[in-house]
Amino acid sequence: MRKRCFFLALLLLTALLLTACMRADVEQQPIQTDVVKPEVPQDLRTNDEGVPILKVYDVESESIAEMDLETYVTGVLAGEMRNDWPEEALKAQAILARTFVLKFVETKDSQYEGADISTDVSEAQAYSEVNINENVRKAVEETRGMVMSYEGELPQAWFHAHAGGKTELPSVALEYKEEDPAYLSVTDSPDSEDAPDNVKHWTAAFDGEAFQKACADAGLSTGLPQSVEIGETGESGRAKTLLVNGEAVSAPSLRLQLGANAMKSTLLDSVEVENGTVTMEGRGFGHGVGLSQWGAYGMAEDGAEAEEIVRHYFQNVDIVRLWE
Repeated sequence: MRKRCFFLALLLLTALLLTACMRADVEQQPIQTDVVKPEVPQDLRTNDEGVPILKVYDVESESIAEMDLETYVTGVLAGEMRNDWPEEALKAQAILARTFVLKFVETKDSQYEGADISTDVSEAQAYSEVNINENVRKAVEETRGMVMSYEGELPQAWFHAHAGGKTELPSVALEYKEEDPAYLSVTDSPDSEDAPDNVKHWTAAFDGEAFQKACADAGLSTGLPQSVEIGETGESGRAKTLLVNGEAVSAPSLRLQLGANAMKSTLLDSVEVENGTVTMEGRGFGHGVGLSQWGAYGMAEDGAEAEEIVRHYFQNVDIVRLWE
C-alpha cells in the first residue's frame, strides 16, 4: 500500500512539474504581432526581384549610373565603415544605409538633376567601390531588404562616428526644426576604447579672423572673438549655442562652417580665447544623433547582434524586410 501511494505521489509531482514547464514555455514565447511595413517610394521602379532601382550621381565620374539598391548599399557600407570591422557592426550599418536612402528618396530631391541620390557626402552617404570586400558583401547579403520601421513609416536613419559616451537629440545637435522623433532619446553609447585617441578626445585651434568669418556664415555678425563661452546645452552636454562676445550662435552651424573634421563635435569640455586664437577641447566625432559607429563596434565586440545594436540607438523601431 505504501509503495502504491508513493508511486501515485511521484506521478502527481511529475505531472505538476511538466505542467509548470509547459506554462513557462508558453510564457517565454514572444507574442507575434503584425508589423506594418513602410512602402517603397512610388517614384522608384523595381527589378524582377522587387529591389528598387536607383539613379545615382557619382561625383568622381560626374555621371549618373543606374544600380539596384543593394548594390548601392554595398558601396555605401564600404564608404561609411571600415571593411575589417565586426560583422554585426557592419550589418547594423547596412540596415541604416538602406533605411537612409529610402527615406531620402521619399522626402528629398537630390541636388543633381536627374538623380535619385548621389555619392556627395554633403547631401547623402559616403560611397566607395574600392573598399568593398567579402566582409562588406556578406553584411549586405545577410541583411538584404532589411530596414527600420517606426509605426509603419521609415524613420530618419542618422548615424555618426563616435558619440563621446552619450548621444543627443536632433533639435540640439542638428538644429532639427521639427519635434524630436519619439524613436530617439539621449542614450548611453558604449563607444569602443579601440577608437583613435584624437576621436575620443580632441583639440582644435582657430585663427580669430577665420573664426569671425565662420560665425558670420553661421548667422552671427560680430567682431574678432574676444570671448567665447559654451551657451545652452542639451542633456548629453553638447553645446546647442556658443556665446561669442556675449552673443549666441548655433553650435552645430558653427561646427560646419569651421569644418566638421576640425571641430569634431559640439560635445565641448572647454573653449578659450588667447592672443586672438580660439582653442576648443572636446569629445567624440560627428553630430551625435542616432547610431554611433564606434558604439556599434563596441557592442558587436561584446557579442551584440545587428538588430540589438540598431534598437539600442533607435528605440521602439521594428526591423522589417521589404524584399527577399
